[in-house]
Amino acid sequence: MARAKRNKSYRISKNHDRRAGDLPRNAEVVAVKVDDPLALKPGEKIVALRSIRHDPLGRLHAHHQIDEAQYRGGRAFQNDWERAERGPQAIDPGREHVDGARGREPITEGQRQAVLRLNRAERELGADGAAIVHDVLVQGLTMEQVGQKRGLSSQRWTDYFSRRFRECLDRLAVLYGFATTGATPKSVLVGVLRQPGDRSR
Repeated sequence: MARAKRNKSYRISKNHDRRAGDLPRNAEVVAVKVDDPLALKPGEKIVALRSIRHDPLGRLHAHHQIDEAQYRGGRAFQNDWERAERGPQAIDPGREHVDGARGREPITEGQRQAVLRLNRAERELGADGAAIVHDVLVQGLTMEQVGQKRGLSSQRWTDYFSRRFRECLDRLAVLYGFATTGATPKSVLVGVLRQPGDRSR
């Protein structure tokens, strides 16, 4: 019996494209370079799609409205918030006791350090700056929603909150070590910014 002739080689001639081709209907994505998890050599990169639909910080970075240090400072703040939030949970006395249920987890050193960094960031940003940063980075609000939450819905106030949020990101970049104090804008170092309704000099 004759053997069937092989026309194709089984060797893979080029890399397989692992990017998603089908996206959801209302998807907002941006192409980013990330480390290749299947790479043979360390440091190899691939292009991946990152969703920015519910990520105001990622949207600002994708549209080049903030720089890399501001973006990384904001991400570090978000990581600290998530780590600190994962601490011990309160015991619900209304829940039925189940044998084998886990007990309360102790606070780890990483969680304690995250809380200390968050407390320092809140002192550095001040009450107003910390509230804006929390609204955008934790709750995912846009600048328009930040203004509406405070009852200030004009374009002038939206521009003010955008400018104030970028100044807070500059502060976070310095705080987390992604920028030096000399690289921050002058308005951050002075720390005084007139509000849109204030006409005094």
